[in-house]
Amino acid sequence: MDKIIIKGGKSLKGEVKISGAKNAALPILISSLLTDGTCKYNNVPALNDIKSVNFLLENLGAKVVKTGAGSLSINSENFNNHKTSYELVRKMRASILVLGPLLARLKKAEVSFPGGCAIGARPVDLHLKGLAALGAKIEIKNGYIKAFCSQLKGADIYFDFPTVTGAENLMMAASLAKGTTVLKNCAKEPEVIELADVLNKMGAKIKGAGTPTIEIIGVKELKPAEVAIMPDRIEVGTFIIAAALTNGDILIKGCAPKHLEAVINKLKEAGADIIVKNNNIRAIGNKEIKSADIKTLPYPGFPTDMQAQFMVLMCFGNGVSMIEESVFENRLIHVSELNRMGADIKVSGNKAMVKGVKFLSGAPVMASDLRASASLVLAGLAAKGVTEINRIYHLDRGYENIEAKFSALGADIKRISV
Repeated sequence: MDKIIIKGGKSLKGEVKISGAKNAALPILISSLLTDGTCKYNNVPALNDIKSVNFLLENLGAKVVKTGAGSLSINSENFNNHKTSYELVRKMRASILVLGPLLARLKKAEVSFPGGCAIGARPVDLHLKGLAALGAKIEIKNGYIKAFCSQLKGADIYFDFPTVTGAENLMMAASLAKGTTVLKNCAKEPEVIELADVLNKMGAKIKGAGTPTIEIIGVKELKPAEVAIMPDRIEVGTFIIAAALTNGDILIKGCAPKHLEAVINKLKEAGADIIVKNNNIRAIGNKEIKSADIKTLPYPGFPTDMQAQFMVLMCFGNGVSMIEESVFENRLIHVSELNRMGADIKVSGNKAMVKGVKFLSGAPVMASDLRASASLVLAGLAAKGVTEINRIYHLDRGYENIEAKFSALGADIKRISV
């Protein structure tokens, strides 16, 4: 098992190119099941979750071919298997997204309940209620979701709360349903908009993505398309915080600044200088980090996927900050590891009170989930001494070559195999 060793205290300077977004790539790759032609994808990040979804697609009968660095093609002409095993989906919650395409194309599906990071329940009941409204018959048995239909039919569906993967699953299913589907109280995340754009490029008729109401007019078939995966906004935010933490100066290239307005505004409040020009962001840290409060919210609010990283920055704040996690119930697990490094954080329910300290000290720490892993890397970069991060397989699910990117910026960071 790999671990990451960091000797902290280096000021990070230079340029970094942002990779494609995992959370956009996964549903887009799965959408290839909706057509029997060959779809082509560029700017695909080299991540373990991408490998997992490719294995899953191949298991369902699709042909996945790597055509170059960051490029692959998927042909679903022989897509004929409606079952996914527990072993294939246990590590990745996004595997639930095959439900919609399976029902739309094969009229039946047998999908194991998915896994992923242990950050909260993240129930799939909204997916199932929506698919049932479209006409699917659903049964839960022995840890598997079993569903079938004669023909999916359009319906009006209201989400009890905005769900990104729920909206994505139902958009894909409804694209090949008969009639019109209206989804209400939808998630507005950029990844939802991106999938809708990709489906429209394939011949779907979707409007309203990015608003609370999405309308999908079903079509008989979709055609293949060539797609470039959007940049990863969470990776962008992680590097901005790295600059702020280390009094650095980083030019972040190939990003979409409009997707990060809440994060950028908070980091400016915390004292960072952030200059936006076209698709680039220059982030410059200052010696004094100002304490600031955040509450995680669905987009366009402050993203839950940036909470752990922002908490590290607040460990060095000049006062007290309050961090409230309102999206996932178990997303403060990283607090105990940061306190091991000398942070002063107290948790009460879903809130954390962070008192700024003069420094963190390197220590052996253990990652609990993907974004917690990133927060420990950031803490190690800013800490005095050596930090050893274990269980970094979480990190490899969502960050492409993170140690190489930080090393190029001047960090003393390396991966070792144990």
